[in-house]
Amino acid sequence: MEPEIIFHNKYSGKLEAEKVYGEKWLKFIYGNFIGKLCLWALVRRKIFSKWYGWKMNRRNSRSKILPFIKKFGLDTAEFAEDVSSFATFNEFFFRKLISSSRPLSNEFNSASFPADGRHLAFDDLSKVKGVFVKGQRFNLEKLFGSEELAAPYQKGSLVLSRLCPTDYHRFHFPVSGRMGKVSLINGGLYSVNPIALRKNLSIFWENKRYLTFIDSHHFGRVAIFLVGATCVGSVHLTAQENHSYEKGDELGYFSFGGSSLITLFSENMIKLDHDLSVTSSNGYETYVKMGEALGKSSFS
Repeated sequence: MEPEIIFHNKYSGKLEAEKVYGEKWLKFIYGNFIGKLCLWALVRRKIFSKWYGWKMNRRNSRSKILPFIKKFGLDTAEFAEDVSSFATFNEFFFRKLISSSRPLSNEFNSASFPADGRHLAFDDLSKVKGVFVKGQRFNLEKLFGSEELAAPYQKGSLVLSRLCPTDYHRFHFPVSGRMGKVSLINGGLYSVNPIALRKNLSIFWENKRYLTFIDSHHFGRVAIFLVGATCVGSVHLTAQENHSYEKGDELGYFSFGGSSLITLFSENMIKLDHDLSVTSSNGYETYVKMGEALGKSSFS
């Protein structure tokens, strides 16, 4: 039997067990030989995500919205639009929120979390001995698809933001700066659910992902990966290449499913939040909402 997924909730101050959406299916896919054959034959291939995306865009998917809200205790007062306005489950899934529900850290030299989710953070990647499972480490050359692009971040800081289907699925700029070109690094569509990640961290550099850089006055060149996943074959960008944005501005959103962002700072460019770093070093993700401070610039 798979152990519970335990994370630290910043708001309750407690360790909590995650309610995993589709848990039985994920344990089947990743937990036995027959499931792994199904994974290879169907789930990781884009046709599955296209089919599921089509299903969640159909009018009859609307019937899933209210039961989902009730089961996972979502706060509808945060929604920018009334629940009755969503024509499909996907419209509900990438809903907007009222700005007051996600207040932004207003310190000029702070970076903010780019999305709601469960976050892991590492101050110096070169000193990380293991992630989730002892011995699993980030392979930055494979993640970037380039030794040259990865080089500035080998001793830098990394924040992994894992979104669950129950989370707000729009993501935002963690720092102010100029957004560069967006590059697609093609790959499969494995689940980024913790059940899968604890078995194989390489999902992040095997999955389809988008990479962009933000040139920031306080944080240097910040790299952001938008990682696709099972049922999230499409990443929707609402920001434009080669434009300047303020911290907290919307960068884009994910369609239905779980998904992740990886934010990387080069060496000595940020001092991560102390509690976040300590909790991560103990092997626990921390649930934090978009907009809260994840760290401060080392130089201001």
